[in-house]
Amino acid sequence: MKSLKQLFSGGARQFGMVFALAALIAIFQFTTGGKVLTSTNAQNIINGNAYVLILAIGMVLVIIAGHIDLSVGSVAAVVGIVVALAIRDWGIPWWLGVILGLAVGALIGAWQGAWVAYVGIPGFITTLAGMMLFRGANQYIGKSNTIPVPNQIQYLGAGYLPEWGPNTGLNNSTLLLGVLAIVFTVWVEFRRRSKAAKLNGAQMPVMVSVIRTVLIVALLGYVTWLFGSGRPGTSFPVSGVILVVLVIVYHFISARTITGRHVYAVGGNRAAAALSGVNIKRTNFVVMMNMSLLSALAGIVFIGRSTASGPFDGTGWELDAIAAVFIGGAAVSGGVGTVVGSMIGGLVMAVLNNGLQLMGVGSDRTQIIKGLVLLAAVAFDVYNKVQGRPSIIGTLFRNRRNDIVSPGTSEQPSVPVSAGETAARG
Repeated sequence: MKSLKQLFSGGARQFGMVFALAALIAIFQFTTGGKVLTSTNAQNIINGNAYVLILAIGMVLVIIAGHIDLSVGSVAAVVGIVVALAIRDWGIPWWLGVILGLAVGALIGAWQGAWVAYVGIPGFITTLAGMMLFRGANQYIGKSNTIPVPNQIQYLGAGYLPEWGPNTGLNNSTLLLGVLAIVFTVWVEFRRRSKAAKLNGAQMPVMVSVIRTVLIVALLGYVTWLFGSGRPGTSFPVSGVILVVLVIVYHFISARTITGRHVYAVGGNRAAAALSGVNIKRTNFVVMMNMSLLSALAGIVFIGRSTASGPFDGTGWELDAIAAVFIGGAAVSGGVGTVVGSMIGGLVMAVLNNGLQLMGVGSDRTQIIKGLVLLAAVAFDVYNKVQGRPSIIGTLFRNRRNDIVSPGTSEQPSVPVSAGETAARG
């Protein structure tokens, strides 16, 4: 019992939301007669929700910093139409069109970031104006027409990893990706224990670490088999690879860099952050600019999946991204949230949507259920805070490093306020 408690109360508690997601999948797997956990359905979930999950990565940083961005759908739409028109009418290669789209996204982000950071207009008002401005720009530039995109762009949004090498019974690219993920998982666990020993921090028993690692490796192995054993010509989606890379990069930035800690500091306690020397204006500018850059990437991925850019692309995307972030444990007041948590929140919404569709539930009832899930997730977290207990979701996803650094060690955040710790406490 003690080992079991350690397994679920140490670093493994970060996987609590993963267990909740697994329970949701199991329920739909049972109620739909086994239609959820199939290769084709899993690939569709990733391909169909990659753009929302990309938006959620940027949105969680915006919300942690204490802002909101309502313009992400419109920004994605205007970038999509610019890329489609540039490739078709200007004759530029597809890769240059992608670079152009990202540059347009960065430029839009600089525009909005300047209003928020240096003029002092709240992000809600700035991005509300941006939502209308860039929606109109999409329809003006594209003349409300639908513009097709080339095969290379379609590959980014709806393509699969290629097949190569000997016949292993699985797609070799997916198999290689799974093996790398498993090796990385084992290395991270080994490195965590080594670091804890070096810092004289408390360590959980070896057997607990082994059991936890085995569980994660088993999950990765199953996911590898699920995506690699689909019908010929399919494998792990390219949009999923883009998403995985973004999650790794932004998790590192938010949890391990000074820039990430400054974002938590600004959202957790703005006055204390200013007194600690954090450049609040620059932090807000970077956060808003980064959101538009990721919106541009999400727009490019989406037009690739839909094979064209249209006047109604991006409608309602901001609501999906915000819902994913709050279900994933972010706080409305800012200072709390994680990239991984927002991904789990986005997958909960995606699986819920997919499972209800497979059950034949109409869009009206689907929206009602998704709204109730969002309200319940946030209300449960708020209730725990009011009762004086730590936020359940915030605790589940707090930084692992806090678990291995023993009290009294010299390792402290670069910002001497509650900054990153605020996220941990929830």
